[in-house]
Amino acid sequence: MEKRVINPWKWQNERSYNQAIEVTNTKGTLYVSGQTAINDDGISSAADMKTQLELTIKNLERVITDAGYDCKNIVKLNVYTTSTEELWPHFNILQEWIENNEMKQALTFLEVVSLFETLTVELEAIVVK
Repeated sequence: MEKRVINPWKWQNERSYNQAIEVTNTKGTLYVSGQTAINDDGISSAADMKTQLELTIKNLERVITDAGYDCKNIVKLNVYTTSTEELWPHFNILQEWIENNEMKQALTFLEVVSLFETLTVELEAIVVK
């Protein structure tokens, strides 16, 4: 698998994403449903945004690794939140996770009216092998 980053500008480099990623010679593509802060028993978290973000990342990692893929090969990441204002102070958690996994991904960040039950953040990914 080969990835090529397309960035006509430099400003996105400080924001932990790329404008576009071209992927060639893949062995597989994994389309991951939105992952949230739901525990192993299927109970939605009612915790604060930081706690939900941390569990959401763990759940996303688990789906990806259980499928035999690697988080460093996420090429598209969508972030959904019910409150940008509440998520923003904890966005560094997501940025550090991206940097620690040496990801090169395109990113979309959206504030939505609501998510399932008591959830406040959701991560959806496309991963290649």
